[in-house]
Amino acid sequence: MIPESLQTFADVQALSGFDAASILNGKFDRNELTLDIAPARIVAVCEFLRDQCGYDFLADLTCRDDYPTEPRFQVVYHLFSVAKKQFLRLKAGLPGEAPEISTVISVWPAAGWHEREVFDLFGVKFSGHPDLRRIMLPDNWEGYPLRRDYATEGPR
Repeated sequence: MIPESLQTFADVQALSGFDAASILNGKFDRNELTLDIAPARIVAVCEFLRDQCGYDFLADLTCRDDYPTEPRFQVVYHLFSVAKKQFLRLKAGLPGEAPEISTVISVWPAAGWHEREVFDLFGVKFSGHPDLRRIMLPDNWEGYPLRRDYATEGPR
């Protein structure tokens, strides 16, 4: 459900007209617009925002671990429109057990590196990714060091 305070934003109106069910929540804080997107709709939403709203640059793709709450993981996409000189943040919540979301490489090819980093450090899988393997840690590394429940001391 789109908060009433966000219904005046042109990008929210456009996305709502395209697929209102994809927007789960959102907020406008400190002059930044953030939309919570249904994980199953992330690729379609990103394609729409690129093609119809002018968000032509994926500035960053990262993750946040909210352990022990659910959804545990938030995959965060920072989009930028060069023409509008404007950022838009998308968040997709994923469960702690077997977190997985579709890749957005078909929308922004550079997402491949970001997704590999999130996979390597958080263990979030990106279905459809052509080369999902560790990018920073050795292949034989056990665990995901940016998870909040990762052991930082003692034997593993």
